[in-house]
Amino acid sequence: MAEATARTALLALLRRDLLLVWRRRGDALQPVLFAVLTITLFPLALGSDAAFLARIAAGVIWVAVVLAGMLSLDALFRSDLDDGSLEQLLLSPQPLALLIFGKVLVHWLTTAVPVLLATPLFAAMLQLDSNLYAVLLLSLLLGTPLLSLIGAVVVALTVGMKRSGMLLALLALPLYVPVLIFGAGSVMAAAQGLPYLGALLVLGAALALALVLAPLAAAAAIRIALS
Repeated sequence: MAEATARTALLALLRRDLLLVWRRRGDALQPVLFAVLTITLFPLALGSDAAFLARIAAGVIWVAVVLAGMLSLDALFRSDLDDGSLEQLLLSPQPLALLIFGKVLVHWLTTAVPVLLATPLFAAMLQLDSNLYAVLLLSLLLGTPLLSLIGAVVVALTVGMKRSGMLLALLALPLYVPVLIFGAGSVMAAAQGLPYLGALLVLGAALALALVLAPLAAAAAIRIALS
């Protein structure tokens, strides 16, 4: 019975947050548009040398994905704090970590998944070898939810502060760097014919660990921030 109630609460939260995102779908498109603009500028600034663009393609796409995800990171709990919904989540009989996981899932679905769908286009723009598309997509599938989970903990630590955008970036970027290194590094290793599964396995292990620990850490941080 408790599991069914928790599942019902999680589904209701997902439905509510997805509906709110749909009503503000213009804002939801900003990460994708930012990634498109960022990636478009690189060929314009660096020239049309296909070999050079192919060498930097994985790094450029990963940097664009990281920066695009940070655009909406501050809004992860901000609107709930402003309208009082966050306090209601604290008072809910359901586990707060489970509800936070639902909010992180919505953030990933609405910010990372559209960028993932556009990744083949980005790769073609940067002349990336089509044989590397699968490695790039797999690295992003493992890395982007990890970025959202790490970001949720950082946002929870700063949720009680006003105008925390700069502090949020300073806290999140150092934690994002290892994900960026392993994500882009796996594609670059595959391009050079080197073993790349190790980097993907590290991302997978980090994601599994974050799925368990990040919602718990974010829940504890929110309780402290709002106490």
